[in-house]
Amino acid sequence: MKPRVLILGGGIAGIAAAMKLCAAGSRVTLIESRDRLGGRASSFFDAKSGLWLDNCQHVTLGCCDSYLHLCDLLGVSHLIRWDSEQYWVEKGGRTTILKPAHLPAPLHGLPAFLKAKFLNFSEKVRISAALAQLRFLNRFEHEAQTFASLLDDLNQEESERTKFWDPIIISACNLTPARVSALPAIQVFQQAFLAGAQASRIGIMTVPLGQIYERATSAIADSGGTLLLGESVSHYDAHTATLASGHTLEADAVICALPFEKATLFADDGLKHLDERFANMSRMTHSPILGVHLFFDRPVLPLPHAVLVGAETQWLFRKDAEGRIIHAVISAADDWMALDQDEIVQKVLRDLLVRFPHAADAQLELARPVKERRATFACVPGFEPLRPAVASESGTGPFLAGDYTQTDWPATMEGASRSGFAAAARVLHSVRATLPAQSLPELV
Repeated sequence: MKPRVLILGGGIAGIAAAMKLCAAGSRVTLIESRDRLGGRASSFFDAKSGLWLDNCQHVTLGCCDSYLHLCDLLGVSHLIRWDSEQYWVEKGGRTTILKPAHLPAPLHGLPAFLKAKFLNFSEKVRISAALAQLRFLNRFEHEAQTFASLLDDLNQEESERTKFWDPIIISACNLTPARVSALPAIQVFQQAFLAGAQASRIGIMTVPLGQIYERATSAIADSGGTLLLGESVSHYDAHTATLASGHTLEADAVICALPFEKATLFADDGLKHLDERFANMSRMTHSPILGVHLFFDRPVLPLPHAVLVGAETQWLFRKDAEGRIIHAVISAADDWMALDQDEIVQKVLRDLLVRFPHAADAQLELARPVKERRATFACVPGFEPLRPAVASESGTGPFLAGDYTQTDWPATMEGASRSGFAAAARVLHSVRATLPAQSLPELV
């Protein structure tokens, strides 16, 4: 009498749903077109370096409760390195360390902010005044407004936008302030930057993400779940999924945890006609991210990470103990997608060398740019009303999971985790009405 559940897609949302459903006694079959789990937040083997490299650097924050819960379920929380400090580096190498003080939120960040070298006194006054107002805004009232427009209302000038607002918002939302809705941008500050020292901590996995999802593969299998890796879905509805091979699987419920464009493409035509969620999803668009892996013959980055003030390359991450292997991240990378590898590498090197002049003598041994053209959804004004609920208005399936659903979060691992857990809960509540209660343990 255990409910049978098909989960389409093995990214973070699909993994989260599978872990919760397996724990509740469901018979889960997870279908993933690749030969490994992880989706966009995963790794690939690079033959030239002989290493497993992440598609792009993924970062969690202390406020990401659902993703951290998923890490606990997978037994990988100990592999997260936590940094309370942020290192902001200007041209010439001058560095500001933003470190929280032992003060209640939002005052915890004030002492370090007042000492920030990359901002002058007037800029600090204007930014402080804007942050004080952001803390109390109802972000949902500003969904139709761009964050750049909101910064106009908050009297922010070009210098503080370039130095302070741009690095934070472009990295967090993967859109420029001129494009991103003010809703997710406000949320970044309310739930992370201003919420306290614990909430704003930066967490980075100390192993390639692929290793994390190898744990997920084992955990799902050990819990009685079935994994169909290397299998693509060509069609699905509320109770069936047809594989590209032509084989059709049946279940009590289907959770579609595919990216929104595939969720729409493979959905049954009748579903798309009756369920307005799919019409809205067809109007969603993407925003790209570029990650660049750089291998030098000597150390070039003495810091665990660096926010590059006023640069097109927003972040550098040190990927080894010495600082020889660096991962550069360019979010909202639309203008970079047409560039070839040499052009990309030269632009990143200019940003790096201007801020770390001592690295000029280092020889670049290998560079590996990775373009993620469909890295995240584009959370532009008008996007929030398009985000689908987990279930249709009738409460029937298929159930949807993915960071693009109604998670109340931007395109993040936290949003994906939340959606997977929410979909699992809705599935159990739905099938509970048709199966004996004693056959369904409580969702843990």
